[in-house]
Amino acid sequence: MSIKSDKQTLLQSLKFYEEFLKTVNEDVFLTTPPIDGWAYSEVYSHILGANLMSFIALEKCLNKTAEIKTKKPDWRVRLILFLGRFPPGKLKVPDSVADLVKKITKEEASNQLIRIRKKIEELNINFKNFDANYKMKHPRLGYLDAKNWLRFMVIHTRHHEKQIKRIAESFD
Repeated sequence: MSIKSDKQTLLQSLKFYEEFLKTVNEDVFLTTPPIDGWAYSEVYSHILGANLMSFIALEKCLNKTAEIKTKKPDWRVRLILFLGRFPPGKLKVPDSVADLVKKITKEEASNQLIRIRKKIEELNINFKNFDANYKMKHPRLGYLDAKNWLRFMVIHTRHHEKQIKRIAESFD
């Protein structure tokens, strides 16, 4: 759970999204799958939008413009961050996040992936200013520091890889 390993894992997960994007045509990318739920484009919109918002929170923590909170996250949140995955079962997306999901084109998804990759690559420089007391509130997990925000991004991004794979299976 080091910054370096989380960064590498996140980059690897984003590589999955980049490679998958090359294999799907635009019409299928925008089509609601047979299993219902989100189209590929909506999953990409969600995960890329959530990662960009998470980066903003992470940067605020690193720049010390976030709130000062000394209390550690709840034990359930610490367990999620430690295990690197969400509990089994389907979670309902908070309305504040679901309202931001929309169908985006493959080009928009590709451009957002490039933007996120660039931000990840710049992370090493900024973590020298890390202070665990600067935290931003996550809609479900409570107050997270910069390291926790990075860890959340890894977990969340990998979680939606499984969703992409389920959607792909439903088209077969």
